[in-house]
Amino acid sequence: MNKSLTKMKNLSLLVAILCAISLHSVAATSSAYPTTPGLDSGDCTLAGGDSLLVPPRREVYDDAGIYDITHRYVPEMPVWNSKEGLGHFVWLAQSMKNGSWANGSEMKLGVHTGTHVDAPSHFYDNYLDAGFDVDTLDLRVLNGLALLIDVPRDTNITAEVMKSLNIPKGISRVLFRTLNTDRRLMFKKEFDSSYVGFKEDGAKWLVENTDIKLVGVDYLSAASYDHSVPSHLVFLKSREIILVEGLKLDDVPAGIYRVQCLPLRLVGSEASPIRCILIR
Repeated sequence: MNKSLTKMKNLSLLVAILCAISLHSVAATSSAYPTTPGLDSGDCTLAGGDSLLVPPRREVYDDAGIYDITHRYVPEMPVWNSKEGLGHFVWLAQSMKNGSWANGSEMKLGVHTGTHVDAPSHFYDNYLDAGFDVDTLDLRVLNGLALLIDVPRDTNITAEVMKSLNIPKGISRVLFRTLNTDRRLMFKKEFDSSYVGFKEDGAKWLVENTDIKLVGVDYLSAASYDHSVPSHLVFLKSREIILVEGLKLDDVPAGIYRVQCLPLRLVGSEASPIRCILIR
């Protein structure tokens, strides 16, 4: 009897330790998500008093060796030209609590939601007809050495700004961190048309004067709101430049990384949600 009691006490202690470690991991690595449901309660028990292990939600791995620069999909995530945010987008279609053998979820959301990639067919109908969808994007462009750079905070990305950044020739992937990150626009439910993006002349300067093939930005569009169409047309015309939009660049030091971005293979779609990480 004493042995059984000792085992139960040891098990309870182990659960408590694991719970504490898990909560510490959440607190230490999720500063970019201070209000994500389930991360801030500090509670490690169910309503009935049973112990509960809390899974860690990490932003940084291996002592800052890996950064996850993908935004989590939550109902409060902003979507283009909406005040309501993403809203309810995933539901449990089959539930073990209701007698199913396994849990199975379904979801519905636009392909330009959150951190995503644009294919050339996004703004060129003839490219869509020809089949230039996200399944045709070059993974060699989406994966490799990349430069994370800070843009002056008081301006959109114009030709003048591009010149001032002094991006060396040979750099083929650049992630542009702007005022959008400082304003935490991707954490606000209501779409904000005052976000920072590329003006048409900035896009033209990049195309004509750099070797950049991957353009990464920190809001829902690489193009500024008032230059949305012309800037996209400049970027996507050659079918050589890939736009990755909605990146989470909070608290990531500027510099050179290896970026790894993988879109879903959505045949016929002009965009796809994408998972992106940076590796030191």
